[in-house]
Amino acid sequence: MTEITSLRDIPQKNIFRKGDTFVLFGELFGRGYVNGLLDEARKAGMNIVGMTVGRRDENMALRPLNAEELAEAEANLGGRIINVPLMAGFDLDAPPGEPTPTALLADMTLKSWQEDKLDWAQIERCREAGVARFTASVAKAMAELDTLIPDGSNVYFAHTMAGGIPKVKVFLAIANRIYKGRGERFMSSRALLDSDLGKLILMNFDEVTANTLQHLIDGSAAIRARIEKTGGQVRYSAYGYHGTEILIDGKYQWQTYSNYTQGLAKMRLENVAKAAWEKGIKATVFNCPEIRTNSSDIFVGVELSLFPLLDALKKEGGGAWAEEQWKICQGLLEDGVSLQDLLDRIAAYNGDTTSVQFRNFDAWPMDNTPELAEVMIGTSDDITKLHKDRKELITDHLSSLVLEGTGPLMFHEMSEPKAPVIWLNHDIIARQLVSVHN
Repeated sequence: MTEITSLRDIPQKNIFRKGDTFVLFGELFGRGYVNGLLDEARKAGMNIVGMTVGRRDENMALRPLNAEELAEAEANLGGRIINVPLMAGFDLDAPPGEPTPTALLADMTLKSWQEDKLDWAQIERCREAGVARFTASVAKAMAELDTLIPDGSNVYFAHTMAGGIPKVKVFLAIANRIYKGRGERFMSSRALLDSDLGKLILMNFDEVTANTLQHLIDGSAAIRARIEKTGGQVRYSAYGYHGTEILIDGKYQWQTYSNYTQGLAKMRLENVAKAAWEKGIKATVFNCPEIRTNSSDIFVGVELSLFPLLDALKKEGGGAWAEEQWKICQGLLEDGVSLQDLLDRIAAYNGDTTSVQFRNFDAWPMDNTPELAEVMIGTSDDITKLHKDRKELITDHLSSLVLEGTGPLMFHEMSEPKAPVIWLNHDIIARQLVSVHN
């Protein structure tokens, strides 16, 4: 079991300065947590270097970015990109002449997928091929990166890789029922996890979400040794999720979204950081709050835990600025709808006996149930309908505040990290925001 180590005080130390290097181990796509870290790196005057997952050609072969794609990606990042494809996972890998896992899944249908079986020896050969490809690419990328980092400087590696769902039609239909379905459309997450399809997805989650951090730590060993030998320091951070403490009944309590299918991979990610920490390598996984992102929107109800942040802003001394956030959120609701009434609905949801049963840290990640789907998805749908525009939601605004708060907390904590796994809960997010805006 992982004990909860939460950040309670705003970190003040900063070892990073002009001329140091910030390495984004992943590719920057749209709205997401790493934008906050990048803002801090820019403020510190660090040189920013990014990676790319590459692109697929018409035959699904992985290729580097072309000149136009590279220019666009570097402009988006505000730094240099090492153009070596670092697509994690093995769903499109296979030994020469053999089918990929994605090809093996192609014949699965909504009627057959729970009984369909995979050839696990074949899957393992594909996994080995994918790992060999990825680690070889990491070695190539790190060799190029090594030439960009001066002796004696500090390096911050930000790991952002996550996911791993194979692109097959049948999964989209299954996901819509597991993460959005209730009543007759409800589907058990356990049914997925017990199927061969689910077991393959969990394997790929491990490779993308967790094992890539290990490959980064191993692949950058020569850089780390050189930097430390010449007086610099190296840090690694990664983004985890393992529930969040939010205000419930006036006090901060741990809660979580269920079913979080990537949960086992996120715990594996935590263990990678713990193993590195034991070897004297400063690698920390930050378990961040739930937000709305491009990738999280399929998880209906994940956004409900954002609303109590409004109360946290007041509790942590937000004053006039906190009141302004309330006004902004009130303005997004239909005329005649009170923000306080909405928050009362959230309080009722968090106090529901079904919701309470899922606040079980030791049992995480728990499977979904018809009862949870009814209360969680039902509450989410009801609250979304209270907005003037479904494309301008309160949770979008609150997500941007969480992103703003996490960046400085992670960046400064990594100067002198306290543990290999750290939770960023609503209390410290609110305090960070209040410290900036008041």
